[in-house]
Amino acid sequence: MTTISSAQRTDCNAAPMSAASSFAMTVTESFGTEGILRELMTRDELLDLFRRSGALLEGHFRLSSGLHSPGYLQCALVLQHPRHAEALGRAIADRTRDLGATLVLSPALGGVIIGHEVGRGLGLRAVFAERQDGALTLRRGFTIAESDRVLVIEDVLTTGGSTRETMQVAKAAGGHVVGAASIVDRSGGAVRFDVPFSALLDIALPTYEADRCPLCGEGLPVVKPGSKPVTA
Repeated sequence: MTTISSAQRTDCNAAPMSAASSFAMTVTESFGTEGILRELMTRDELLDLFRRSGALLEGHFRLSSGLHSPGYLQCALVLQHPRHAEALGRAIADRTRDLGATLVLSPALGGVIIGHEVGRGLGLRAVFAERQDGALTLRRGFTIAESDRVLVIEDVLTTGGSTRETMQVAKAAGGHVVGAASIVDRSGGAVRFDVPFSALLDIALPTYEADRCPLCGEGLPVVKPGSKPVTA
């Protein structure tokens, strides 16, 4: 597993390499003319923040969705720095303010920090759902009222599965989901919801079903981020 240096190109016209050593990455500008991060004025600077934090990784990864990928963004390595977490949270808050949310809800563990910072930016209470017996649920005395307008916040969106599951937690508690957002949308904009969704960066990274993964075919060990290599 390696960290992508700032000198490496993301140009999709670069010469082909193995799936493990090069993944095609398309980054689209996701900032509007209003509410732009003052600390991160361009998409390249935001990507550079991930690189400098060691958060933009290259290798062979098993994602939480079960899919395999040659690229992974470990947002925790960016969010460990309070100044960066606050800036990213404020940027998402600026993009979602018009939704009129009254509560921020995130899935544990990855969404907890950014959800808290978005809550700070919006001046709202921020709570999180966590897994119990395999299902996301509210614990620790957290509550959602029927009058709550819920904004769901993630760090990275891939298939949208955990975002939808978090939305269902809010609905089951009686809340009304008004929108969702994440730092990164690694589906390249392919995932859609029935509420407004916003991401600071759209990044198209290849994903493969485990039984059709070319990285597995190359015999490369698969890593579940934060864990030791596991069997594909």
